[in-house]
Amino acid sequence: MRQTLTVIRLEAGDASVEVSPTNGGRVAALTVGGRELLVRGDAATDPLAWGCYPMVPFAGRVRNGEFAFAGQHHRLTTNLAPHAIHGTGFTSPWEVLDAEFDHVELQCELTWALGGAAHQHILLTDAALVCVLTVMAGGEAMPTTIGWHPWFVKPTSDRLHFAAMYRRDGQGVCTGERTEPGPRPWDDCLLGPQGRLELRYAPSGQVAGLRVRIASDCDHWVVYDEPAHAICVEPQSGPPDAFNLGLATTLAPGEFMQRTMTISWETPATGR
Repeated sequence: MRQTLTVIRLEAGDASVEVSPTNGGRVAALTVGGRELLVRGDAATDPLAWGCYPMVPFAGRVRNGEFAFAGQHHRLTTNLAPHAIHGTGFTSPWEVLDAEFDHVELQCELTWALGGAAHQHILLTDAALVCVLTVMAGGEAMPTTIGWHPWFVKPTSDRLHFAAMYRRDGQGVCTGERTEPGPRPWDDCLLGPQGRLELRYAPSGQVAGLRVRIASDCDHWVVYDEPAHAICVEPQSGPPDAFNLGLATTLAPGEFMQRTMTISWETPATGR
């Protein structure tokens, strides 16, 4: 394990991970067998557009950056005008609580009016990256949705099948109405994965190659595959704009919610 001011390096088998506490507590790089699986960036890159970052205390858009909760009107920073998106954790510095050769634990305070805190446990094995995200309410109740936003390098092919998706309106925000999945490309929230969610990276001219699978106990998935260089497969505990759709989880003072995402891989040679 090698640690600098901005990067903690984890290693297991032929896999390595770089975690950047100062850049939103994100997984800045994931390499398997010499292949980069995540889009790289740095402190000068748009924080929305690289690595794999935690989304907390909300995931996806909040319409017009505003919502009502417990009889109070709240306004958020509109970082994707006119909407707020992906919470505050991905632009906050995270405190390192523990770091070893294969894992790291981080925490941060939530920089919004309702307070609270978040915690991450990131573990690397020789066959998987396991991320556990916890959000905790402080002295007052709060709504929340959490999740992850991995920017995977565009795969050769994929297997991403779902039972349903949410409709989006002209502002690109979920309406709460469910429908059958439409044609790709997607920038949509989907439900009911049909089998494993898998990305495939095959060498030029070959069929077989690295298979990357994304699994989670989250029950919502946003897939964004419009860019030519990347695909995002984002597990979330609720849909975008859950605060206004009445689909967020409410935490009482001192309560917490926890979710897990696992990115695993196998190659034809190992069969793992």
